[in-house]
Amino acid sequence: MKPLNLILGSSGKTGSRIVKKLNQLNIPVRLGSRKSNPSFDWEKSESWETLIKGVDHIYISYQPDLAVPTSIHHIQTLVDLAIKCKVKRLVLLSGRGEPEAITCEKLVQGSGLEWTILRSSWFSQNFSEGMFLDAILQRKIIFPKIKIKEPFIDLDDLTDLAVDSLVNQRHVGKLYELTGPTLYSFEETFSFIANEIKESIPFEEIPLKDYISMLGDFGLSKETIWLIQYLFETVLDGRNEFIQNDFEIAMGRKPKDFKYYAKETAKSGVWNSRF
Repeated sequence: MKPLNLILGSSGKTGSRIVKKLNQLNIPVRLGSRKSNPSFDWEKSESWETLIKGVDHIYISYQPDLAVPTSIHHIQTLVDLAIKCKVKRLVLLSGRGEPEAITCEKLVQGSGLEWTILRSSWFSQNFSEGMFLDAILQRKIIFPKIKIKEPFIDLDDLTDLAVDSLVNQRHVGKLYELTGPTLYSFEETFSFIANEIKESIPFEEIPLKDYISMLGDFGLSKETIWLIQYLFETVLDGRNEFIQNDFEIAMGRKPKDFKYYAKETAKSGVWNSRF
């Protein structure tokens, strides 16, 4: 009998891809999101047990990010409930360079359950499905003045490893630090996209405090602004400016380069101007 996999964040960028691939493999899946029935909400732990009962493996994607202070309490509560419900395996999506994420990793590792940690760099898909899409569509990038480079990971690669971690034994007890094969500055990534869509996308750098003030003018919530500021000040301070080969070790092939992502994504038309 195939194990039942609960995907927390099943409507998100990683979760939705994992659900799709598990369905293609005819692996039993239970959805865990605010849109699912029964629903899953990180702020409503009293309702989690109904969803977790009978589950063998859980993929954990925490919203909005493990960097937020509430993550530690929520992950501990989830781990305790997983133990109570006799869950066998936890696969945690984590973030590079985040102290709170490392604390959450240790909670999973110390659970006594089977575990795999996927400690990920920034997603390439943040440029087509996330925080940078609107700026690309407007053909004007205003960005904080930072000089670091990031080894962006493609979500197709992360999905393949996440699914393999759920369905195979060989990743149990492994912590994988996932990066792409090349370090790129944010200015370079936007220029790659501009080259693929054959349009100019001006890139302007401003001080971080001015960027944060601009986000407030756009009407973003205080919580969202705090998280963005935290990520730029903490995660993008140079601590992650190196490449790991963990993905190649785990999957036997190299991860996709950001240039390949830009080339393939441009074909979808997602960056065609809507303004």
